[in-house]
Amino acid sequence: MPNHSLNTATLKTDSLKTLVLDALDDLKAKDVAQLDVSRLTSVTDLMVVASGTSTRHVAALANNVVERVKAEGIQPLGVEGEAGADWVLVDLGDLVVHVMLPETRALYDLERLWADLPSDSEGRQESHGT
Repeated sequence: MPNHSLNTATLKTDSLKTLVLDALDDLKAKDVAQLDVSRLTSVTDLMVVASGTSTRHVAALANNVVERVKAEGIQPLGVEGEAGADWVLVDLGDLVVHVMLPETRALYDLERLWADLPSDSEGRQESHGT
């Protein structure tokens, strides 16, 4: 069945992604990665993972993302981890931003974790086999 809001949602997510990537680039985020998780979870469509060089840099990167999206009239659903700032998560709904210290990023390895998960269709196929 056709979903007419899909194109609008995709455009919105693409614009949001561009805004987030620009905000991270402004403050020289390291190793920025984009993960399309739309087939893996209903929680979000896209994750952006970036590294900062220090807790101050991580906090500044996350804060810049928040300020830039707010300037465009987008209110983040939540921001977590600002106190320690070794990993700050900015929840923008269709897009979630993870800004981490390199050590924290290596420890949790979100890129590999999400890449290893079966997609919804693969999970359904496997469950039918039992």
